[in-house]
Amino acid sequence: MQRPPSPPPAAMPDRLPTAAHPKCGVGRGAVTRGLARALGAVLPVLLALVFLAGLPAAQTAAAQTTAALPSPPPRTAVVDARLGIHPDKTRFVLEVSDPVSFSVSLAADPYRIIVDLPDLVWPGGSLPVEGKGVVARYHHAAGGPRGTRLTFETVGPAKLREGYMIPPRDGRQPRLVLDLEKTTAAEFRHLAAVSGGKMGAGAASGTASGKGQLTMGAVVASAMTVPMPVPAPAPSPQDDPPASGIVSVPPPFAPLPPIPPAQLIPAALPSAPPLPDSKPPTVAEKPLIVLDPGHGGQDPGAVGVGGIYEKDITLAAAREVKRQLEATGRYRVRLTRDADVFIRLRDRVAIGREAGADLFISLHADSISSGDMRGLSIYTLSDKASDREAEMLAAKENRADALVGLDLSGENPLVANILIDLAQRDTKNHSKRFATLALQSLGREVPLIPSKPHRQAGFAVLTAPDVPSVLVEMGYLSNRKDAGLLASAAHRERLGRGLARTIDAYFRWLHGAQRS
Repeated sequence: MQRPPSPPPAAMPDRLPTAAHPKCGVGRGAVTRGLARALGAVLPVLLALVFLAGLPAAQTAAAQTTAALPSPPPRTAVVDARLGIHPDKTRFVLEVSDPVSFSVSLAADPYRIIVDLPDLVWPGGSLPVEGKGVVARYHHAAGGPRGTRLTFETVGPAKLREGYMIPPRDGRQPRLVLDLEKTTAAEFRHLAAVSGGKMGAGAASGTASGKGQLTMGAVVASAMTVPMPVPAPAPSPQDDPPASGIVSVPPPFAPLPPIPPAQLIPAALPSAPPLPDSKPPTVAEKPLIVLDPGHGGQDPGAVGVGGIYEKDITLAAAREVKRQLEATGRYRVRLTRDADVFIRLRDRVAIGREAGADLFISLHADSISSGDMRGLSIYTLSDKASDREAEMLAAKENRADALVGLDLSGENPLVANILIDLAQRDTKNHSKRFATLALQSLGREVPLIPSKPHRQAGFAVLTAPDVPSVLVEMGYLSNRKDAGLLASAAHRERLGRGLARTIDAYFRWLHGAQRS
């Protein structure tokens, strides 16, 4: 019998038959196994394509999720806090791991100066710390509008004379410096009223107004090298309006612009900080020279021929050296005293250290029983005096504090520690280098003592562990010729010229040593 022709391919069914053809002998199980083999070959390819197509989106989402949820930035930590007494103020120094902004306010009943700071990690607990000078005690606590509130309880009415940040330099951390001074009750009330503060017990603050003396422009003046203003964020409608008198000091670095979303990176992989801009040195970057006129106030020092006082000679000489150094435009200069006042030896050291001095020069004029000795000499620190005369002179100078009932050796652990271990070899070497240069330069201007003009002794004013320091004995007031020269303005001008030349040579050497 003739078979019918096979149907054309287009007429073939879309699906495989579910039953075997009675003539072909192929059962349902064989067809099923063939289908499984076909799917087994195609399915992995399809899954791979789907996975590859979705991988970039998944990676992008994961990266954006990681970057959108960064870990919180580390909190600024307090490294050290200290109070120091100066002739006309009490200085508080807060050493921190990063520069901070701050605001100041006043409160009465009792009199307080309140400083609001960002949230700080402050080791050692928050118990009150005994104060000195105008500060009866101070303490810190979490709270206030910014995170940490530092409160000074003062001895009577007081105000902020000056406040500023010292940027990190010479291996030291940033420092917040607050100078506090006494004021009258009337001025305190005036400042609080002008600033809009609320007086009375429990008042939040009598705030420091931009029109009051609490700011004086100096509250916001700082030694920061990048004084970039930071725009204040717009207050939200539900926020209370800020007190009009609070003076905020911006952080020293402008915030970086926000990174576009496409450039977000995981928080665990922070980007490198930007390179500092190339800018010419500012005033704050000039070396700071601290001149220390010896004695003062009830301590006249040596009394020379004709009744001249050492305290008057040293102050006049320091003012002349300051004038000449500032005239060069290369240095900042500060005096430990610029009036006839008494300053303890340990406070002279503290003034230089807290100011960030690059060089400390103490000026003196000696007097001995013999009227024949004359000439200039320079002392650097040593735990063992270079000779008996140097030892006696250092002991006499260090006893100056005892004139007002103060025993330096018993009160100042800094001096004791430095003289015991003398670990600051680098500072001592710099001091010796300056002394050598000084004798070479000053020897052309003024007479030197005939033997060993560079001497060593344990002068208390030379014990700053991180500031090169020398003591210059400008001459002997017990010698009539030296006393006449030191009382002469022309001689002091020659002395200042020699010291200015020495300081120039010292910093040229220092910069050369740093480059090498």
